[in-house]
Amino acid sequence: MAVTEALRLLPIDASSYVCHPLHAPERDWPETNCYVDLWIEVLHALGHDPVAGLAFTLGVGFDGDQWEFFKYPAEDLLALYGIQVREINVWRSLEDHIATHLALGHLLTVEADSWYLPDTAGVAYRLTHQKTTIVPQHLDPANRRIGYFHNAGYFELEGEDYDGVLRLGDPDGLVPYVELVAMERQVHRETDALRAQVDGLVRAYVARRPTENPVAQLAARITADLPWLREHPDLFHAYAFGSLRQCGAWASVAATFVRWLGNPATDAAAEHLDGISGLAKTAQFKLARVLAGRTVDLDEQLSTMASHWQHAMATIAAAYGG
Repeated sequence: MAVTEALRLLPIDASSYVCHPLHAPERDWPETNCYVDLWIEVLHALGHDPVAGLAFTLGVGFDGDQWEFFKYPAEDLLALYGIQVREINVWRSLEDHIATHLALGHLLTVEADSWYLPDTAGVAYRLTHQKTTIVPQHLDPANRRIGYFHNAGYFELEGEDYDGVLRLGDPDGLVPYVELVAMERQVHRETDALRAQVDGLVRAYVARRPTENPVAQLAARITADLPWLREHPDLFHAYAFGSLRQCGAWASVAATFVRWLGNPATDAAAEHLDGISGLAKTAQFKLARVLAGRTVDLDEQLSTMASHWQHAMATIAAAYGG
């Protein structure tokens, strides 16, 4: 199928797009992970409040070798915003699938290679091949141009990057993971209605929060990994992302969500979560000393972070029946 028509779902432009305050540069962690950041901006562009969907952060924990890669659950997106997300079978070119669904009023989340994403310049663009996720909302095949959500904003690419992202030069390569974002039953709720809807989600996630202190587990793992990390400084950035950065970013957005709830009984919990966020940033800077072969002692920061988690979760559980 030859695609020639330019398609655009939303009247936005990369040069004037204003990102959501969750991505404000003054925050401890202006970015979290590719999937959460992506959905923050997609929901924001669609006129929803992405903070309302962060109840899932209250159930996040440690996976044994890394902090949980937290994500908006599909069931929460459906319950709160009426947006249905489901995997689709990729049997044609990505260009064809994107064009078809934009014409139908759908979005697609598309697994992509950061090598071809100019918004990652200086980090991955034309430097390294990294798996990430984008959501194209503008496709112009004739001019080989795409407008797409990625990480903390909305961007455009063209030319060789168009071919690379859509895998036009590798039709027999590994099929990417693609999700359909169906919005036929999209619902826009006022804040009070959202809070009423979210209350049940909060109670559910608090009830299945980690049974052991995950920050203490992370701390123990980092301490045990220090000798290994000194011998593998080339893996520092990947290690820091999966440990302190994900933990800190999680705490930061969780604090924002707890404040959004507007419940005075949990105000102190938000302060404790902010404490984790700030200390994780400090600890990451200290951890970077291993790159110079220096001795690193993170015991004070990590133990305080674990204490903050304990107090935050106890406060939230007391307020929401956990």
